Amino acid sequence: MSPAFGITYAPYATLPERSRGRLIAEPESDSRTPFQRDRDRIVHSTAFRRLKQKTQVFVADEGDHYRTRLTHSLEVAQIARSIGRRLGLNEDLAEAVSLAHDLGHTPFGHAGEEALAEAMRDWGGFDHNAQTLRLLTRLERKYAVFDGLNLTWETLEGVVKHNGPLIGVSGARKKPLPEPIRDYNATHDLELGTFPGPEAQVAALADDIAYNNHDIDDGLRAALFAVEDLNAVGFVAAAFREVEALHPGLEPPRLIHEAVRRLIDRTVRDLLVETRRRIAAAAPRTAEDIRALATPIAAFSPEMEAGQRELKAFLFEHMYRHPKVKAMTARAADVVRDLFKRYIADPALLPAAWQERGGAGGARLARVIADYIAGMTDRYALDEHKRLFGGAGSS
Repeated sequence: MSPAFGITYAPYATLPERSRGRLIAEPESDSRTPFQRDRDRIVHSTAFRRLKQKTQVFVADEGDHYRTRLTHSLEVAQIARSIGRRLGLNEDLAEAVSLAHDLGHTPFGHAGEEALAEAMRDWGGFDHNAQTLRLLTRLERKYAVFDGLNLTWETLEGVVKHNGPLIGVSGARKKPLPEPIRDYNATHDLELGTFPGPEAQVAALADDIAYNNHDIDDGLRAALFAVEDLNAVGFVAAAFREVEALHPGLEPPRLIHEAVRRLIDRTVRDLLVETRRRIAAAAPRTAEDIRALATPIAAFSPEMEAGQRELKAFLFEHMYRHPKVKAMTARAADVVRDLFKRYIADPALLPAAWQERGGAGGARLARVIADYIAGMTDRYALDEHKRLFGGAGSS
């Protein structure tokens, strides 16, 4: 039970009254927990609204029925809340992390990020997870007494450690620490060498569940592969066979939906069983106990984990590397590269406020340009490219 709000949690959940608070202290609300306030600030942010026109695989002008970063984030939040409720976790924190996790993505999905990372190679690099932290702590400028959203330590930790610890055993880096995370962590220690709390772990797996299963839906709708091709992925093929046996001759959109919803349900059930097994074995008494573990508490069973890897390999080969998608992403990457080159050569092309942030140039200007491009929607980036270059090609 959380006394102040009358909500019952498992003892190992992240309790609102035990939050480590915000970098800049604020009066607490008597009607919302700290994590509910985090969620609300994220939903009302400019960066969150932009997700509606940022894509994951397909470029925005390819159609209106494919998933965007916004619809994906909502789906992740729904799955994370459902799992969190069954495990007695803090649903509001799981939702906040889920809704924030993709805010730092560039236009055009991973193609845009790779192009921007390449452009920023000599100026500190670019990483969408680090960019999310910049948005949450610096780039959103709405409040009178601080930049960013001034979220709780737990939400920021969950976003930064979305894929687990960033620093390995004895402080050895698993890979170079992104500059924005390194700089922020120097003033507000997010304990980068540990796993995050249980809600953030659940949000990360909800991301995988939503991403993989809904890419099946989008890939089939786009005719990048056929239902028959999915016979290569055993547990996916089994779901389609079950629906076909129950509803012979079912029209394709209904068949796809019925199969995908079964896949989501079975993946969630597997996660619940495995996570409960790990909780029973570790017997954590607090969320801090979970952070102190050497392995995640939330996980799929080995069999489901193998199935997820198999599905990811299928999607990589049949969807992300499909000639149609490769042509789209190549064009999108050219747009990002062109914009960066043009702005770095002539900063006067940036809006006045962004020019001021860029200062005298160099690494500071490059980072400001990366911030500006990363914040663009697909459509705005295409329009800006057309304005500056007169077309949608590359330089």
